[in-house]
Amino acid sequence: MLGDEGVAGVHLAFYSERWIDGRPERFCNLGAWCVLPQYRFHGLRLVKALLSQEGYHFTDLSPSGNVVPLNTRLGFSFLDTATALVPNTPWPSWPGRPLITDDPARIEATLGPSDLAIYHDHRDTPARHLLLVQGGEHCYVVFRKDRRKGLPVFASILYVSDRQLFRRLARPLGRHLLLRHGALATLAELRVVGERPPGSVMLAAPRRKMFRSAGLDADHIDYLYSELTCVSW
Repeated sequence: MLGDEGVAGVHLAFYSERWIDGRPERFCNLGAWCVLPQYRFHGLRLVKALLSQEGYHFTDLSPSGNVVPLNTRLGFSFLDTATALVPNTPWPSWPGRPLITDDPARIEATLGPSDLAIYHDHRDTPARHLLLVQGGEHCYVVFRKDRRKGLPVFASILYVSDRQLFRRLARPLGRHLLLRHGALATLAELRVVGERPPGSVMLAAPRRKMFRSAGLDADHIDYLYSELTCVSW
């Protein structure tokens, strides 16, 4: 948005095309929204311009408090963000323990075409990538280091390719996140990881996330290709 002296407002957005149920779907993820104070009255034009784009599904995965009621009026719905907090502890390792690695060569050699495309698209973002291997099974995990109350000691799980294996390896994964990444606790949304991890407690007030779509439901929405993977917090 232009003002008398140049740019007066911007609204960041992340665009992606995803294959869902065998067809391509276009997404617009709403990011940061900034308008100079004297132009705040016109700020809504930026949002309406984004939402007027035809053929897109819209997500807002980190709406601030005053944006939530605005999104609601604009037709957004809430995602179920019930979140478990899992303390990461230095559980002892044992012979034959599962492999947990961030080695790019091992990840690329193991992932199938769909997950490999996700890895290639996100490997240069602030998101972090792990491969969990046990026997002939593997689970690809995307997470981010997160801040709560100003403390950068949390690991937020953004994507899990195999929920059953993720649950079975929750304790060795927590040990890895603690010792290798300095994460004292893991934040795991149940819609991402499936069942509540063992030894966890549920957050009383998880962060809100919203979406607006004419053809998709909440089960089709994930956190890839968004500010959650592409922006450091």
